[in-house]
Amino acid sequence: MPRFAANLSLLFTEVPLQDRFAAAHAAGFTAVEMQFPYAEAKAVLAARLTETGLPLVLHNLPPGDWAAGERGIAALPGREAEFREGVARAIDYAGALGCRQLNCLAGLAPPEVEPARLRATLTENLAYAAEALGRAGIRLLIEPINDRDMPGFVLNRLSDAAAVIEAVGSDNLFIQADLYHMARMGEDLAGSLEAHRARIAHVQIADSPGRHEPGTGRIDFSAAFTVLDRLGYAGFIGCEYLPASDTEAGLGWMAAYR
Repeated sequence: MPRFAANLSLLFTEVPLQDRFAAAHAAGFTAVEMQFPYAEAKAVLAARLTETGLPLVLHNLPPGDWAAGERGIAALPGREAEFREGVARAIDYAGALGCRQLNCLAGLAPPEVEPARLRATLTENLAYAAEALGRAGIRLLIEPINDRDMPGFVLNRLSDAAAVIEAVGSDNLFIQADLYHMARMGEDLAGSLEAHRARIAHVQIADSPGRHEPGTGRIDFSAAFTVLDRLGYAGFIGCEYLPASDTEAGLGWMAAYR
């Protein structure tokens, strides 16, 4: 049976962030994940996790200036020092919150920078981060994001992430597989999951199109979960979707998997 983690950056936004932990617990989620915890005090977040007993299974490295449109800086030449500072900050938060997986957003490709230079920068930065996180007992993940919703993103398919992992050559670098982004890219979900299972450390879901809760689009989640079970995936499935209306009103889809 799948184990679902509520993404508190997108779900239960009807209530303040500190109340979303309890809301997720009451709704039957057995873990939580966040995009970026850095605006909140570590002690406060840790207290909410302790009170609910929910583990924090994932958060992201700092992405650069998100409000200005940046979606990660790992592939951006000239931002290496900032990236390394972000790695240290992420490790600090992960340690305080008991989070053992961190996701790295590669970033948007500036049109004036050659693809080879972007890939070299990404490879070097990921090698640094994978080693630093490994010393802290934390796994590093990279996530392909579809180029329809995010044109110019450096990694779009699971095969792109796998190629980068091979170039980095670290045993502490894994894939975050989001079924929504895979579907938007036209990937064969079962085939891609099977081909890259050895490196998939975390799975996220949203239905496609729309990026709303399961049942609002065309993805066959029962089939996808069956594939993951057959492949031996034992991690959490992060629910990183935009509720079509109220979060609670859209949770009926979970009943089939309890």
